[in-house]
Amino acid sequence: MDFGGAAMGGVEDGGFDFMSWYMDIPVISRLYFTSAFLTTAGCALDIISPFSLYFNFDLIFHQGQLWRLITTYLFFGVFSIDFLFHMYFLVRYCRMLEEGDFRGRTAHFVMMILFGVTFMTAVAPFVSVHFLGSSLSFMMVYVWGRRNEDMRMSFLGVFTFNAPYLPWVMLSFSMLLGHSVTIDAIGILVGHTYYFLEYVYPVVADIRGWKRKKVLEPPRALHWLCGTYQEPAHLRQD
Repeated sequence: MDFGGAAMGGVEDGGFDFMSWYMDIPVISRLYFTSAFLTTAGCALDIISPFSLYFNFDLIFHQGQLWRLITTYLFFGVFSIDFLFHMYFLVRYCRMLEEGDFRGRTAHFVMMILFGVTFMTAVAPFVSVHFLGSSLSFMMVYVWGRRNEDMRMSFLGVFTFNAPYLPWVMLSFSMLLGHSVTIDAIGILVGHTYYFLEYVYPVVADIRGWKRKKVLEPPRALHWLCGTYQEPAHLRQD
């Protein structure tokens, strides 16, 4: 399956330098990838159980197991080809978003992830989905595709298409394999909602003269945590 673009790593002196590749991943993407890998490794070594990680409304909100709000996005299954496939898409598209559209805008990138996590967590109780990491990575694929409309991609070398169609190609492929498309559909729904609020709504609001032109602007505290905070111009004046 070839979706175009550069490979995950690089080749130096005829060999793959894993640490160079790993450290080249932007900080937020690296943190997410590392957390997901360590969570899966912990399950493989029987240090933790997947049954303590999955999303369960009653356990979270009635028994106070709040960590499940996070761990549901970190477990991608046991070590397998399917796990490697998910890690590839997670690192590839999370990284390309952070290095591309969100370069120098770390707080906005974190805001996108927080929006996706909040939306998906609200939807999960109604669709009986226990692990939401794949939905979050699918959301990133959707947003990346919409922001790279002219990029050409190929599927199995059979046909080519523009990047915005990538989520739909992946969803169709899952259907052909007989897999449930609920997780993919959640990612598309949340990704489309984010894309509209972040990129379409501000343009419409500006044209129509609406007072509020940005609805997903990161709070000042998040800018400060991400090192992107800048004082307003009137505060910098002497």
